Amino acid sequence: MNFDLILTFLALGAFVGLAAGLLGIGGGGVLVPMLTAIFLSQNIAADQVVHLALGTSMACIMVTSLSSLRAHHANGAVVWPLVKLMVLGVVLGTFSATFIASMISSKALAIFFACFMAYVAIQMFFNSTSKSLQNNQPSTHHEINRVELMLASIGIGSISAIVSIGGGSITVPYLTWRKIDIRKAIGTSAAIGFPLSVAGSLGYLLSGWSHTPPTPYTYGFINLPAVLVISITSFLAAPLGANLTQKLPVGTLKKIFAILLALLSLKMLWNLQLLPCCNF
Repeated sequence: MNFDLILTFLALGAFVGLAAGLLGIGGGGVLVPMLTAIFLSQNIAADQVVHLALGTSMACIMVTSLSSLRAHHANGAVVWPLVKLMVLGVVLGTFSATFIASMISSKALAIFFACFMAYVAIQMFFNSTSKSLQNNQPSTHHEINRVELMLASIGIGSISAIVSIGGGSITVPYLTWRKIDIRKAIGTSAAIGFPLSVAGSLGYLLSGWSHTPPTPYTYGFINLPAVLVISITSFLAAPLGANLTQKLPVGTLKKIFAILLALLSLKMLWNLQLLPCCNF
């Protein structure tokens, strides 16, 4: 890995960490399109590049999700009985979906990713979740039917695996809709994010094992050097981002970041020649 690539991964990790700490979001929306562009520049085949970006991004999420889990647990914001009810479905859904993703073309995955990120960007830009659910009264996990919870957990894990996110953009709206206090919904989502990312990483490792791209230190659909370098700076930058929440206009930054997510997704589609009329 050359020096310029190391610097690129360091900068990418720092940006993702800052965004995670400052805005409370995962890094998949940035990592996947950026890694797609980077891997294409390294002559990774177009039919493997999105899979490699998804797997590498999922492995990077393990570090940041563990850090987030510890912070929310320390603040007493994790409903552990609810985590125990959801974790099996999330792990099963995530692990299984990585094998489904391995059989889907890169172009189809890119289109699904872009559509999902459009949903996330709209939600973030208009802040619809927090505004519409502020008046919900908290309830306990006992009021949620266990069958429904299992099915929802499998769905959360499956979608999260295919777009390589920690699940927060799906889990938090679902839990708040089920009248879980917003702070506990966020903390519980963070706790679920760690086993989700572990299952997703293992899935992308195994499902891609026989299709490993010919890049040094790549195993399955995970590029190990990228994971290590990005994880270091994202882990260090996340606390800095959290400290800046009191000093910067987070609401405005979320709108800017939402636009960035949309543009990055469009750029990824263009890189894969799915938007031939666009030139960014």
